[in-house]
Amino acid sequence: QVQLVESGGGLVQAGGSLRLSCTASGSGFAFSWLTMNWYRQALGNERELVAVIFGAGGRNYADSVKGRFTMSRDNAKNTVYLQMNSLKPEDTAVYYCNTKLWSKDYWGQGTQVTVSS
Repeated sequence: QVQLVESGGGLVQAGGSLRLSCTASGSGFAFSWLTMNWYRQALGNERELVAVIFGAGGRNYADSVKGRFTMSRDNAKNTVYLQMNSLKPEDTAVYYCNTKLWSKDYWGQGTQVTVSS
């Protein structure tokens, strides 16, 4: 079982920055091995994958955030981060942390990011 808790969302002006955090807890897993994902869901839209970080440290990003968002992890703290720079109004969404363990998806509660123009 994995519990995920996100934090760091808020209201920011366009061009600003935010850093989201997601901390994992539970048992039966080694955090350093987990592939961790950030998704987001804007009002009326489907949930979309924003960034992925693999256990070995490799990362992938959605085209819409490349060059602006950076995902990182601190395995000692069981935490992943999403540094979001040059934010745009279209980045407004609820951001969710996700991982999969033994074929089961785990989600955090989400954190709201609102970017004003």
